[in-house]
Amino acid sequence: MAITFLLSQLYHQAKQNRWMRYFTGFNRVALALGFLPSGYVKIAGERFTSLSNNHPMGHYLEALFHTGYYYTFIGVAQMTAAVLLLIPRTALLGALLYFPIILNICILSFSVRFDGSLVSSPLMVLANLYLLCWDYDRLKVILQPDSRTVLVNRSKGLSNEFPLAFFAGVLVTVVTVGFTVLNLFDMKPYNTLNDCQQNCRDSRNPVACAEFCDCIHRQGQPLNRCLDAYNRAVAAQAK
Repeated sequence: MAITFLLSQLYHQAKQNRWMRYFTGFNRVALALGFLPSGYVKIAGERFTSLSNNHPMGHYLEALFHTGYYYTFIGVAQMTAAVLLLIPRTALLGALLYFPIILNICILSFSVRFDGSLVSSPLMVLANLYLLCWDYDRLKVILQPDSRTVLVNRSKGLSNEFPLAFFAGVLVTVVTVGFTVLNLFDMKPYNTLNDCQQNCRDSRNPVACAEFCDCIHRQGQPLNRCLDAYNRAVAAQAK
């Protein structure tokens, strides 16, 4: 009970802090800007990227482009979530709609090792989770329907104290996520053949790395097959 009370106190203090509200607004705008262009492209019936079809993500997006109204539906969902986030009264609904979409994008980015959203997507997931936590006083009505909920006053008694510890934690989190993700994979297909080949200079096995790049970008083989061939070559070299 003591921990619950402490968390409740910290939550209400955060809700009454002007800087935390600024940060919340920043997250809403940033997430909305992340979905508005990509959603519009889908609704307009245009291709999302210029990635080669041989690239794992390019292959996926090309197939997605040819799914007809499902492709359009995703765009509508993205733009709807973005617009809802920008309206204070519907921001929670926007965060709820946004979360499964961005979580799916994050998992997809990791599964195909897509450089374009490998760092941004997990940060967007965290930003989305923050927004859901920010509106916990509203969510509590759904999660605990029998509990008594007191909504925080949004206009009176705002604190101007700068939450240094919180923003330091945000900075550490961003740096940690970025560093971890960028060093998570030994091999990535990168966006182009040239980018992939340039990475081979620092590879443990430059020849195997070059063959991996060729396997992805010229032959259009599945990522797992190319990775298996690369790992076998590295293991053979180590013997």
